[in-house]
Amino acid sequence: MFSVTPKVDLATWDPEDPERWDPKFAWRTLWITTYNLVLAFCVWYLVSAVAPRLTTIGYDLSSEQLYWLVAVPGLAGGLMRLIYMFLPPIVGTRTLVGGSATLLLLPMIGWTLAVRNVDTPYGILLMLAAMAGVGGGAFSGFMPSTSYFFPKRMSGTALGLQAGIGNFGVSLIQFLTPWVVGFGLLGVTYITPQEKIDGGHMWLHNAGLVLIPWVVLGMFMAAVYLRRVPIKANFREQLDIFGDKHTWYMTAVYTMTFGAFSGFAAQLGLLINAQYGGFADAPDPLKFAFLGPLLGSATRALWGPLCDRFGGAIWTFVAGVGMTLSTVFTIFFLNPSDVSQFGIFLAGMLAIFTFAGIGNAGTFKQMPMIFDRRQAGGVIGFTSSIAAFGPFLVGMALSMWTPTAFFVGAAVFFAFCTVLTWVQYARPGAPKPG
Repeated sequence: MFSVTPKVDLATWDPEDPERWDPKFAWRTLWITTYNLVLAFCVWYLVSAVAPRLTTIGYDLSSEQLYWLVAVPGLAGGLMRLIYMFLPPIVGTRTLVGGSATLLLLPMIGWTLAVRNVDTPYGILLMLAAMAGVGGGAFSGFMPSTSYFFPKRMSGTALGLQAGIGNFGVSLIQFLTPWVVGFGLLGVTYITPQEKIDGGHMWLHNAGLVLIPWVVLGMFMAAVYLRRVPIKANFREQLDIFGDKHTWYMTAVYTMTFGAFSGFAAQLGLLINAQYGGFADAPDPLKFAFLGPLLGSATRALWGPLCDRFGGAIWTFVAGVGMTLSTVFTIFFLNPSDVSQFGIFLAGMLAIFTFAGIGNAGTFKQMPMIFDRRQAGGVIGFTSSIAAFGPFLVGMALSMWTPTAFFVGAAVFFAFCTVLTWVQYARPGAPKPG
């Protein structure tokens, strides 16, 4: 069992000095925070897992309304991240993680109740979608907090593991939901299922219920085993990052990688349904939507050690090239003439997710190398705040433009960020190699 009190006084904590660094306490903090981050991502993407099933149980919602419903958690998550990014040096890790876990209960309970009444107003659904944004907001507090506990030589591994495993929450909720809605959960079997419009029943409320006990466990672990961060700074002191041009460069690059990952993860199920749902034997979007986030999360975790060994910039550049080419490839299968093209379309999407995961690992290795320790935490928080708007921006774009127009725009943006990465960070003699 973990001991509650660390050997090293956090007032003198310095990960670069072995005498003032306790690796056991650092790894303990990472694993408990990562556990809660997985649950946070589950809540952030809860709406994307539930929305494709709403019309099945009798909700009268248009495709545009569903796109917006899935997009709102991205908007709320991005806005919340702009707050969360300042919190680690102010409130400390224990309060940040434990308080966030408590807030996760609200959208879980809310969606459990909402799906049981098809007359729930659309405005209420949008409000519940916004509440799910707390799961996305937490990332901008959890990741900078963890960065303070590890030396720079291990930053790629530590942050890659935390972010990569945390991102698995996206796949977890999208994988669990199609399964748990098929039966009454043990202990709550007295809750009646929803009737499907084509006959049969569905326990859609289980999507919100299934993780509640695990969130309570996360609250307990945070309260007992975590401490505050070893760095203190007020709000005003943290604003100095905005005077550095590399804050803005890395924001654009991370928007390419995580913005695409989060945006496509939220909308992939609806995109599959919109582009391939009209065919006979159409693919079930919920059987495939979790695959992209799963691959992106895995590559983010696995590439952390490679970024520590070879540097983050070169991998970010490789990711940008791969994302650009994969996006261009996928464009040719957005207007299918036959359902058999779905496999090729899915392969293109999975390639985008895979390269995005590599880029996410690369960028998080770069930032601790480009900035000093306190500023790096702030930049990690800010860049992830802006990139968290990915689900909102992708959803908004798909509701306004054709998928082809959106993918062309995405490919151009990816190419721009790839050139920026090469010029500033990856080429021989770059100003800020990392």
